[in-house]
Amino acid sequence: MLKSLAREPLVHFLLLGAALFLLNAWLRPTSAPATRGEIVVSEARVRSLAQNFARTWQRPPTREELDGLVESYVREEVMVREALALGLDRDDPIIRRRLQQKVEFVSEEAAALATPTDDELRAYLAAHPDAFRAELRASFAQVHLDPGKHAGTLDADAKRLLDALNRPGGAADFASQGDRLALLDPRYEEIPQAEIARLFGTKFAEALVRQPLGQWAGPIASGYGLHLVRIDALQSGGMPSLDEARPLVEREWSNRKRQDLGKAFYEKLRSKYAIKVQMPEATKP
Repeated sequence: MLKSLAREPLVHFLLLGAALFLLNAWLRPTSAPATRGEIVVSEARVRSLAQNFARTWQRPPTREELDGLVESYVREEVMVREALALGLDRDDPIIRRRLQQKVEFVSEEAAALATPTDDELRAYLAAHPDAFRAELRASFAQVHLDPGKHAGTLDADAKRLLDALNRPGGAADFASQGDRLALLDPRYEEIPQAEIARLFGTKFAEALVRQPLGQWAGPIASGYGLHLVRIDALQSGGMPSLDEARPLVEREWSNRKRQDLGKAFYEKLRSKYAIKVQMPEATKP
């Protein structure tokens, strides 16, 4: 069995790779990160290991468990230092991405400590009105007419029903008139225009808010057919005060602050380097 394994090319390849790996470690100059330097497990580190254990297991570790935690930390530190000494961190996209993220966290933590003043929030609110503008809302009733049930007479039937609804007392039972559709309600209260567009379509929502208040109007077309509508109330969109929109403004201000600080942080770091890009000939204009 051993003789047959010794003749396998794969075994030769693995043994050669292991030999080259060990030779590289032995020949590496001593200027590389120290692999046999001192490892100090401080009191603060031991307390941190114990606290992490307690958070996980809801009890402090025993002395034997604590010794095991310390030994696991030492093992990790030894392996990390050896990996760095052998250059195993280089050209590894996962490690590079993680290091990039950790540096970016520095600027994000700085942004998290920033607390805006009311003047800063008011200025941000004024500079970004579209992000905070209150949406138009409508309270309205609607009567639906199904084109499939009014072949050739849809427009005439809509006009006849519209006249009937606008007569005194004619709209008392409007919910039972027209052609009921389970997907739609006969009445909607303070519904945002975006929701109206979702239910009936954008063109219907745009046409609806142009109708007169307090009387039946239409018909307005949607994907379902025609609708006779009566708008009972419109709440126009407008800019809220800072007190009304404070949580949203604070959140957006913080997001922008984090982006600005992150950009400035990167630009400051980048300025420390002379960037030279050597483009391949085939990609040059």
